[in-house]
Amino acid sequence: MEKAEKYKLLAEQIKALIEGEKDEVAVMANVAAAIHQEMGFWWTGFYRVKDGELVLGPFQGPVACMHIPFGKGVCGSAWKAGETIVVPDVEQFPGHIACSSESRSEIVVPIISKKGEITGVLDIDSRDLATFDEVDKMWLEKIVGFL
Repeated sequence: MEKAEKYKLLAEQIKALIEGEKDEVAVMANVAAAIHQEMGFWWTGFYRVKDGELVLGPFQGPVACMHIPFGKGVCGSAWKAGETIVVPDVEQFPGHIACSSESRSEIVVPIISKKGEITGVLDIDSRDLATFDEVDKMWLEKIVGFL
């Protein structure tokens, strides 16, 4: 199955899965699990904005950094920029925070509230270089839009 088709089905599944749920942590937990299971990424999870920094939220994969400052690393940079960042090779990203030496490429999608505030980010890592592209960006932004 093509990647775009997998994402289309995944987006439909996630939309139905979280419909009507009000608890944001429960929603993030199931969204992370669904993406991780369906797409087979190495690390899939959320960081939430709390007290001026990003704090680790629900995730699937190995242990992770618990606090990320505003503007630091890929996650903090996506938060600061207010837009998705796709990194084909994390070693080439200035200021990359290496939570694990096994991460090779990354995509980070900001979560923007209905009030226009960034409340967190979806962070996905791969063990392979150049895993993420415009297809991932488009579909993950759509999925994050459900939150």
